[in-house]
Amino acid sequence: MANNPGSVQDKGKDLASSVGHAASDVKNKAQDLGSAAMHQAKDAASHMAEKGKDLAHAAGQKADDAASAVGGGMKSLAGTVRQRGPREGMLGSAASSAADALERGGRYLQEEGVTGMAEDLTNLIRRNPIPAMLVGIGLGFLVARLTSRS
Repeated sequence: MANNPGSVQDKGKDLASSVGHAASDVKNKAQDLGSAAMHQAKDAASHMAEKGKDLAHAAGQKADDAASAVGGGMKSLAGTVRQRGPREGMLGSAASSAADALERGGRYLQEEGVTGMAEDLTNLIRRNPIPAMLVGIGLGFLVARLTSRS
């Protein structure tokens, strides 16, 4: 039984073609899987970023609520100082000034909250960069001195 050289070549070509198609199919499936995995990773990252934004917003809201509560307490304390503090003389003047300052500070905390305070601080630093830098250096020096003694 002699092998026909033409049929062996044809079978070889068919086999090579089949292997080429299989390799092409594997490549396409790998690309599809990679694309699907990348899409899922992007969706997961987007979802996590959205959750992070939501948590940051909730934390900011809670900080603003806490600042508002502290502001209300300061205003209440101002009323107490006015009622129970001296009304005349130098002590009366000091008590009245302290009560006014507490009331203004309490109103500011209630209206602005932590978010508004951060914006005001940012604007203050932008308007006065050199003094802000000097204050920062001074605070850093004090913190370093206090922590080095421990």
